Amino acid sequence: MKALVLGMGLQGKAVVHDLEQSAVVSAIVAADVEAEKAEAYVSRKGYRKVQVVGLDAARPDRVEQLAREVQPQVLICMLPPDFQPAIARAAIDARVHYVSSSYTGPLTELDGPARERGVTLLPEMGMDPGIDLILGRLAVDELDVVHGLRSYGAGLPEPACAADNPIHYKITWTFEGVLKAYMRPARLLRDGKEITIPGGRIFRPENGHAFAVPGVGVMDAYPNGDALRYVDAFGLGPELREMGRYAMRWPGHNPFWNAMAELGFLDEAPVRMGGVDLSPRRFVIEHLSPRLQFGDDERDMVVIRVEAWGLKQQKPLQATYELVDYRDLTTGLFAMNRTVGFTTSIGAQLILSGQVRQTGLLNPARDLPAAAVAGELKQRGMNIERRVE
Repeated sequence: MKALVLGMGLQGKAVVHDLEQSAVVSAIVAADVEAEKAEAYVSRKGYRKVQVVGLDAARPDRVEQLAREVQPQVLICMLPPDFQPAIARAAIDARVHYVSSSYTGPLTELDGPARERGVTLLPEMGMDPGIDLILGRLAVDELDVVHGLRSYGAGLPEPACAADNPIHYKITWTFEGVLKAYMRPARLLRDGKEITIPGGRIFRPENGHAFAVPGVGVMDAYPNGDALRYVDAFGLGPELREMGRYAMRWPGHNPFWNAMAELGFLDEAPVRMGGVDLSPRRFVIEHLSPRLQFGDDERDMVVIRVEAWGLKQQKPLQATYELVDYRDLTTGLFAMNRTVGFTTSIGAQLILSGQVRQTGLLNPARDLPAAAVAGELKQRGMNIERRVE
């Protein structure tokens, strides 16, 4: 079986690493606009299955042409989300299954065309969304009636290396993507009522809260995107009273970024300064990125925690699933790379091995064998704990 991976950034490297170890995958073609850098990385790692090619993914016709030339069984897109719709359409046209870690977004309209051509589309197969949906499925399935479902995701420096900068944060994802998410509106259910929080207000005191993770510590939690779009994927009914998705950072994160948002530093629209048009967000990205990098011997950590509560055999029950992972200093892969890239690779391998046969647009919460995915994550050294009380 052959896989085509688009994008050899931080997460793409983890995908290629995991596919290299797979018995299901015999060949990997990794495409990147910076082919020489990607080739040097592959050579340094000693990968034997990987061939690197150059690709300008902004040209969907080139993507389709490459897919037809390579003839992979699956195309894995690890490029920024804006690339996803055109690349997914190119995969459909080439009759190649498609997997990514990005939100479903505009792929909804591609469900019909994918079914017609016998193509599987599996987005949201990363850390968050991705692992949180798998753990959510496991937690929900513990109950007969679900009254509440909350998920928390954190990607941050471990305490030992978090104290050397004033905001206790370092970069394991594109910082541009992080700050863009900070301006994304959120939607959740609280006391049975739908609540919408406009972009830029998620860090306000009334919207965030402190959250204690056993064995890790207390963190700032803030709303993370649209939780209610997953109600149908989890098959939740009218008994549902609370549902929310939250991200977490070390204490102090919420008030700092609330001030930055209120002062306009996260605005994308350029403003005229000193005769130059400059986006405030772009200034923050360029100014802070060099100051928020990990050292070679420093580790990040990922925490994903899902809580579901309700009734089991007419008695109150809460099910909690939690995953904690750390950077692997041997491979150099961050916990963020592992939880995103390995999960995306697992999704592709489920398709290649025939464990997932549905075509059209899938969602991990509804369409994947959750226990099998959790088992694969454990095999890759990720600790998952289950508590039912």
